[in-house]
Amino acid sequence: MTATPRQGDPVISPALVAEHGLTPAEFDKLVAMLGRQPTFTELGIISALWSEHCSYKHSRAVLRTLPTEAPWVLQGPGENAGVISIGDGLAVAFKIESHNHPSAIEPYQGAATGVGGILRDVFTMGARPIAMLNSLRFGSLESPRVRYLVGGVVKGIGDYGNCIGVPTVAGDIMFDAAYDGNPLVNAMCVGILREEDLIRAKAEGVGNPVIAVGARTGRDGIHGASFASEDLSHDSDAKRPRVQVGDPFTEKLLLEATLEMIASGNVVAVQDMGAAGLTSSSAEMAERGDVGVVIDTLKVPVREQGMTPYEILLSESQERMLVVAHKGREEAVRAILAKWDLHAEVIGEVIAEPVYRVVEGDHVVAEFPGTRLVTDCPMYTPEAKEGAAVIALRARDVHAIPPKAEERDLAWTLTRLLSSPTIASKQWVYRQYDSTVRTSTVLGPGAADAAVLRIRGTTRGLAVKTDCNGRYVYLEPRVGGRIAVAEAARNVACTGARPRAITNCLNFGNPKKPDVFWQFKEAVGGMGEACVALDTPVTGGNVSLYNENPHGAIYPTPTIGMVGVLDDVAHATGMAFKAAGHPIVLLGEPTAELGASEYLSWIHGVVAGAPPACDLTRERALIDAIVEAIQGGYVNSAHDCSEGGIAVALSECCIADTLAPIGATVSLSPWDALPDRALFFGEAQGRIIATASDLPALLAVAAKHGVPAQVIGSTSPAASGLVITGAGRELRASLEELAYAYHGALERALSRAVSSELPVAEVTA
Repeated sequence: MTATPRQGDPVISPALVAEHGLTPAEFDKLVAMLGRQPTFTELGIISALWSEHCSYKHSRAVLRTLPTEAPWVLQGPGENAGVISIGDGLAVAFKIESHNHPSAIEPYQGAATGVGGILRDVFTMGARPIAMLNSLRFGSLESPRVRYLVGGVVKGIGDYGNCIGVPTVAGDIMFDAAYDGNPLVNAMCVGILREEDLIRAKAEGVGNPVIAVGARTGRDGIHGASFASEDLSHDSDAKRPRVQVGDPFTEKLLLEATLEMIASGNVVAVQDMGAAGLTSSSAEMAERGDVGVVIDTLKVPVREQGMTPYEILLSESQERMLVVAHKGREEAVRAILAKWDLHAEVIGEVIAEPVYRVVEGDHVVAEFPGTRLVTDCPMYTPEAKEGAAVIALRARDVHAIPPKAEERDLAWTLTRLLSSPTIASKQWVYRQYDSTVRTSTVLGPGAADAAVLRIRGTTRGLAVKTDCNGRYVYLEPRVGGRIAVAEAARNVACTGARPRAITNCLNFGNPKKPDVFWQFKEAVGGMGEACVALDTPVTGGNVSLYNENPHGAIYPTPTIGMVGVLDDVAHATGMAFKAAGHPIVLLGEPTAELGASEYLSWIHGVVAGAPPACDLTRERALIDAIVEAIQGGYVNSAHDCSEGGIAVALSECCIADTLAPIGATVSLSPWDALPDRALFFGEAQGRIIATASDLPALLAVAAKHGVPAQVIGSTSPAASGLVITGAGRELRASLEELAYAYHGALERALSRAVSSELPVAEVTA
């Protein structure tokens, strides 16, 4: 059978091909594969499946270098979500993905449908979602548009997650002018399943029916995948119709129906209709099973009259799934979906003939040979070369930048840093999220370096976190990639959990630019090195390229979603100091490093210098030590030192518990030889501030693992405030002024333009 054009379809022309995002060489490859000119429907199918968003044509070769295997990995990259075993027959499914471009032009629906999509990726594996996370990047809050984007994205995330009843428990948010024209909205979901309930999206069984389940198909989101594979421009707002519209109440029904359908044993495979909708879900399921498939678009439930096969195949309407059921069990599947007030319609079948065929009744509108629709996608290895401007920035002597006159008072510098939107408390954001629904949250937002959730029916817990400092990656991509993984692992370890695996969302600019592809290759290389060293394999993720606008690319931002397992949830450890009189121990050591710091960016408006070094052997030893110490019961609190350095970390420990803040008196005299700004505000890696419940035992564990450990002071009553001495300087601040700077800064910045005296970071040499 051969596909032929439909009446009314446009003539295939070079202009139409270019409009669909195909290069002349890619179109020639398509013609060679078909042995004829494509139909309009076939052109649409290829434009979606060969888009960057679906095919990873500029990134796949690099991604293959990442470590993906370990004894506990049940499912690695290539499925809807990664899955790891956590013992007792239980497993965790988790995934992170981007919805950057949709959120840039329609922040509420862009963010909401990002949440809906990642939820479906997890429950299609047979897992019940138990937690949501998000990683967000926005531009300067001086911009009214940025403040509009922040409000819309946060509300979209909150409304969707709250309505569906899955807690949003953790994440990270950073603000920088580099993201002014292109925010990043990365959503992560974590789910629990029994190992025997794991199901994959692999079409099998000739004659088995292919069933569309869930919501009806509309015209929203058409060409969403293609839109996500191009630079944003001044004309991007005109593509608002490509943004999907979410319905969390239907999603809740679909979640319950899907889990019941999987448990019933009536289905062979389940696939989310995500990017590229029915096209990608059906083609990828067929390719995984190495079988043929036929789809009849007249049988697809639609919500608008007159929809063409082209529109039906490319629609990204939300809350839809594609299912391959056992032949003869169609009515059983329909009955389950009907119970949840949802549709289930047979729209095709698995066939022995090695083709991907789409028909409209008796008319073949698209037909591709075998699995080549997916496997013949072109792959590219662009030129990779570091930009001269970044080399110059990294080489700059940042210690030569003179301190401001106000910095004679270290408390002024500290409170300014605490009011930086990147560092300040994100309570304005997370208070809009329900973080405790389903009652499994042990440590939620703001309480610890990572969220901790109870695994019901056991004594164990999960710790989850997202993290990445794009400024580090921008200035030195390989080091920044290592730090992204290492810091996420430290965050999880500070709760007492053993880091086990990661998912990643790789947000970069246009890969055809040599400096951007250099950033991508180097950052992935650094991530891979860290994953090997820390024994945290990559189970899957997402690549989001073309994150740039006429003003340039975003900072390269390879977001890491880390999952760890806590042996005994009773030992889950937060960041807040618990009481006066506890010894404060610094695990790891300060350095003279000041480059790439929030101090330079926020106080001086400078992005320059080399990011701090990341010694992966020391990072592994530090993680081993803190996990053993917490599980041994030797630690009252633990907090990673990151943005803003040790002074900010100590402040956060003092004021994290808003109802019962605790003071601290600290001496950094062992490192008096270091420059004072580096000592107080430098971001040396591999450091954790812990308070000891059993000091000798904690120090013994540190020594066992070869981790430097120094008692630097003790906690004190709140009235004594925070006092830090070192390098011949003294910092003295009341907890009231620290709390004011930290807890209300973001809300104040969002409610009005940031004062003009707060600099916007420079990104030029």
